[in-house]
Amino acid sequence: MDWLERIDWDWIEFPSLDRKALRDIRLEIDGSFKEFTRAYGETLENALEPLKEFLIFLEALLINSPWLAVLVALVGIVFLLSRNIKITIGAVVALCLIGLFGMWEDTMRTIAMVTVCTLLAIVLGIPIGISMARSDRMQSIVNPVLDLMQTMPSFVYLIPVVMIFGLGKVPGLIAIVVYAIPPIIRLTNLGIRLVDSDVLEAADAFGSNSRQKLINVQLPLALPTIMAGINQTIMMALAMVVVAALIGVKGLGQPVLNAIANQYFTMGLMNGLAIVAIAIIFDRATQAYGKRLQKHSEVVHG
Repeated sequence: MDWLERIDWDWIEFPSLDRKALRDIRLEIDGSFKEFTRAYGETLENALEPLKEFLIFLEALLINSPWLAVLVALVGIVFLLSRNIKITIGAVVALCLIGLFGMWEDTMRTIAMVTVCTLLAIVLGIPIGISMARSDRMQSIVNPVLDLMQTMPSFVYLIPVVMIFGLGKVPGLIAIVVYAIPPIIRLTNLGIRLVDSDVLEAADAFGSNSRQKLINVQLPLALPTIMAGINQTIMMALAMVVVAALIGVKGLGQPVLNAIANQYFTMGLMNGLAIVAIAIIFDRATQAYGKRLQKHSEVVHG
């Protein structure tokens, strides 16, 4: 075995940078980002202040309104979306059980956060998806960014968000939107690209310009696919609730974190089931609405 000792094994190790070089690189990047935070942090906070105020207003509306009125409003929205009695009755039972076990306020906070995040994702995501569908170059640029957003661990992009905005509602909202927005962008792009070319040729024959084709033909036909994207965005926003609680977002996520820290199995299970119940309600309602849109589209264009 002496011949093994005479071999130079240094060539087997990967030629990485030395510790000093790595430290210098990290210090340079961290220093630059801290300078950016000091220079533009307040400006970014002021720009997002209206969004924060809207979230506070919606949260206060849901919490301070009579619970029966909120229950009727939420169930009414579920029924209007789904037009399904079973889904509506399930929503009533789930919300009543949530209130019965003392999780009503936290649930309203979570619903407010998810609602605002979903609306923001729709406002930002659909235009990006449209631009991707109309430009292959735009698609080639945005797709890698979406891949990064979907594969990057959520804890990693919490770091810059917290460094800029600190703890509270705004950083939680940004973190949830970053995590949840890719599906709506991807499926908007896909839905528009899947519109039958014969339909577009017919629109051209009637003298439609690109804007008219988008509004009157492509978006209506792509709407079921876009709704599927909204559905997935809502699900991912709810999945992010517990992680967002780490940076001060109140709601069902915080009791789960407390349960982990204090080993309270029942508390964690109950709040986890409440998140699942809200997710199922949103999922069934939006899926049913998407199917209704699909059937309507098939009847109109069949």
